[in-house]
Amino acid sequence: MHPHKKGKKNCLIVRAYLDDAKSCELVDVADDSIRYQLQRLTKDGLFEGIIEDRSDFFQYRLRTERYNGEIRQFYDPYSFLPTLSEDDVYLFSEGSDHFVHRKMGAKVRTHNGVLGVSFAVWAPNAERVSVVGDFNHWDGRYHMMRSLGASGIWELFIPGLEPGMKYKYEIGARQGFPLLKTDPYGTAFEAPPYNASIICDVDHYEWQDADWIQRRANTVWKDQPISVYEMHVGSWKAVVEDASRPLGYRELANELVEYLKDMHYTHVEFMPLSEHPFDGSWGYQVTGFFAPTYRFGGPEDFMYLVDTLHQNGIGVIMDWVPAHFPTDSFALAQFDGTALYEHADPRQGFHQDWGTLIFNYGRNEVRGFLIATALAWCERYHIDGLRVDAVASMLYLDYSREEGQWIPNKFGGRENLEAIEFLRQTNDLVHKYYPGTLMIAEESTSFPGVTKPTTEGGLGFDIKWNMGWMHDTLAYFQKDPIYRKYEHHQLSFGMLYQYSENFTQVFSHDEVVHGKQSMLLKMPGEPISNKAHQLRLLYGLMWIWPGKKTLFMGSDFGQSSEWNYNKCLDWHLLQYPDHQGIQMVVRDLNKIYREIPSLALGDNDSKGFEWINCTDAENSILTFLRRGKEASDDIAAVGNFTPVLREGFRVGVPHAGFWKEILNTDAKEYGGLGFGNNGGVHAEPVEWDGRPYSIKIDLPPQSMSLFRYQG
Repeated sequence: MHPHKKGKKNCLIVRAYLDDAKSCELVDVADDSIRYQLQRLTKDGLFEGIIEDRSDFFQYRLRTERYNGEIRQFYDPYSFLPTLSEDDVYLFSEGSDHFVHRKMGAKVRTHNGVLGVSFAVWAPNAERVSVVGDFNHWDGRYHMMRSLGASGIWELFIPGLEPGMKYKYEIGARQGFPLLKTDPYGTAFEAPPYNASIICDVDHYEWQDADWIQRRANTVWKDQPISVYEMHVGSWKAVVEDASRPLGYRELANELVEYLKDMHYTHVEFMPLSEHPFDGSWGYQVTGFFAPTYRFGGPEDFMYLVDTLHQNGIGVIMDWVPAHFPTDSFALAQFDGTALYEHADPRQGFHQDWGTLIFNYGRNEVRGFLIATALAWCERYHIDGLRVDAVASMLYLDYSREEGQWIPNKFGGRENLEAIEFLRQTNDLVHKYYPGTLMIAEESTSFPGVTKPTTEGGLGFDIKWNMGWMHDTLAYFQKDPIYRKYEHHQLSFGMLYQYSENFTQVFSHDEVVHGKQSMLLKMPGEPISNKAHQLRLLYGLMWIWPGKKTLFMGSDFGQSSEWNYNKCLDWHLLQYPDHQGIQMVVRDLNKIYREIPSLALGDNDSKGFEWINCTDAENSILTFLRRGKEASDDIAAVGNFTPVLREGFRVGVPHAGFWKEILNTDAKEYGGLGFGNNGGVHAEPVEWDGRPYSIKIDLPPQSMSLFRYQG
């Protein structure tokens, strides 16, 4: 409806495009007996009517008769003013609306008393944008959106639409054919190959985890045990009735809670569950940054999973991928026919390793979009932590590039200043709005201050994956024990930088794919029982070493084969003692880690660690102390990395009295040989390793033994 002049008279004019209508009337909503006939102007269905007796706008419906005789009456989308205010548009363009996901995309709402769905999308270089879907025969002529000026936002409220309807944006690019794109802010999607966005209202789930959220906000996680079970939902377990179908979100809830509680994990980390088209990307090539993948259920099903975990005291970490996005033509790539979310120059915008596109972090609207993706997972799905993938590739402009393949920053350096500022801002905002939420960096370089607060010039992460420790330790363990004495430094080197960041020790999915072999088969020698001995030793070292813990699924029971994203874990292996024993060791290590305060308190405090002897390369034995606030929390760790039984081996300790053997990875119940110290030993006043007392122990082959001071 528009103002119109007929001669000198002020009146109104209404136009509508209705290609399936035989006739059309305009009906006054206030009095449906008042109707105005619209005339067909073109054969394909453009109608127009001049209302001569009125000049003030009024609310109206369109009433059509179709060629099959059907009568329809509905609100005209173009009779509604925009749902975005001038302030909304300004803040979006500035990149300072931290919760822009509440306004962009498809939103079920009541507008001027009418229920429908508002759509808003950013496409500044488009000539036109239309909403197309089930409701308009996917015809871009029906619901053309309005441009909100220089902001590049296109907006339209369509009355009568409901959750569950599919839609896309048809974008008229300046060159070439129209583009058909999914909604960047979409909250649900259909399966490939169609990949349509689905109207979905995600704001009405009734959460039952208020106690957990309050506890989380008041927890100093730096001083608390964090033992993370990393998992890929699609290959964890299948339903009993159909081995080809993985558990859905709701089915997973009960089974996963039971497993995590039995194993004493504190958190679960899901490999990316954001929507993605290709299973083989494991979720790391995201096309729906605000949507849980359709593969395991809908958004409310995922909420139920998180809610159930929280009610059982288990935190939920999600892999988040702001480093890159795939080139699929239906999603963000060349969204409005131009490089919009990505850099136009491939030296900045194309990731050579993964064949993906790199976000333009210097663009306000892109930065605002990505920040909103992080906050939306925390807000809508109560996620307790985001593990940020591929941080190193974000920090460096020359990451995996040769000379001439990258563009220096404005100071001539290799650091990506815009990405660094984006990470700092995101970390600060997540911590501000959702206290107690963990931000975890997968960062493989020595970039300084990854876990330092932004106020001190750091990136502001809470935890960093300790990739150096992982590489050194695995390199050591993969050596034949006869040669390990020459590589002894690899076990102790990590302590030189252990307290430079807040680390988590990690053996992730990346270490058990692409020919790297499973954790169990990385161990040298035969038979499997020998490998199991060494893997139990490795986990003993990992858990007693300072830092949080992260272990990939299947590794905690010694899965023999490499991880396959398309196949469930080999749970049947748990019928065999070697695999049972590995699982039992991890269970007991988690229990010890959670029950003895000194361990978590010393994760990031150098006062909690002392070497006893880190230079005994000839015997391949490593000994150290984990110190607590109380002497009764002191633990002496003794690792024997060769298959030689050391009887009467002496270890220096700080206190006289009884030292209880709280763990021995060679115990028979773990599948070991059963050597040990009958529950503990008394310290003698014999100076050793520079200490006034010492314990004399039998040190089983290829084992980790832990002794806790009792007094």
